[in-house]
Amino acid sequence: MAILILIIVFICYVKFILPGVGKPESIKVEINPQRLERGKYLANSVLVCIDCHSKRDWNKFAGPLIENTLGQGGEEFSEKYGFPGKYYAKNITPFVMQNWSDGEFLRAISCGVNKNGKALFPVMPYPNYGKLDREDLYSVIAYIRTLKPINHLVPESKSDFPMNFIINMIPRKAEFSQIPDNINRVAYGSYLFTACACKDCHTRQVKGKTIPGMDLAGGFEMPLLTGGTVRSANITQDKETGIGNWTEAVFLARFKLYADSTYKPNPINPEDFNTFMPWSMYGSMKSDDLKAMFAFLKTVKPVKNSVIKFTPKEN
Repeated sequence: MAILILIIVFICYVKFILPGVGKPESIKVEINPQRLERGKYLANSVLVCIDCHSKRDWNKFAGPLIENTLGQGGEEFSEKYGFPGKYYAKNITPFVMQNWSDGEFLRAISCGVNKNGKALFPVMPYPNYGKLDREDLYSVIAYIRTLKPINHLVPESKSDFPMNFIINMIPRKAEFSQIPDNINRVAYGSYLFTACACKDCHTRQVKGKTIPGMDLAGGFEMPLLTGGTVRSANITQDKETGIGNWTEAVFLARFKLYADSTYKPNPINPEDFNTFMPWSMYGSMKSDDLKAMFAFLKTVKPVKNSVIKFTPKEN
């Protein structure tokens, strides 16, 4: 009987008391030129908030953003991608966010709790963002406040059982840090790597949980809307199946290929290889920042895992 009572108490605690991250802070983020510049860079090139919260053209390579959809939300992350439910990127333009305080905004992106106190599933990697410099998140908030308002309604996200219960235990209070001095290349690169949330896509997951021992070894499966399945690359230091033989120059060139002013995304046929990697956005990262990320990646443990990058749709 005592055990049954404890179970009931625990269920009630998780369902009705959690998430326990506290009330939103009473803050006002000043919008100034410095923050806008930094926020634009972070939201479009590092955290790439604009990538998930906009509409992408999947008829072209790497799904470039569709003009006039920036921040409108609606992208679906569901069971077909290995998620335990159906989750939709929210409309983050002022059409919606004008009703959010800066403290509510900060709590959502750093702790994983929305305006109404509801837990968010970490498709948006708030566990990563909660480890960043508070000032960087202020800059992102300032920039997003300046987006063009778009009247676009997005469906409510829903978790499957038992995630609809577990989700309340995921949010955590933020543990903000300070940006490391870029002289310390590995520490600075690690900070940027955290901000980019590279681990989320480059580690295979089952129902939203990463497979132990396979960090950054790739293999995360993503079915393409145009047909077929693409898998993330192994970015560990394994020399046979990862990027252990890459040089800094090769790494940098891989990204900057898509930042060249002459680059235009090619149309994709249903049977062609495509990727979810927003190359044009990450390619716009500063070269020095990409070099720092490479310095960090050189410290990553090699994991042997051969990945078949693309499987065409069966006819």
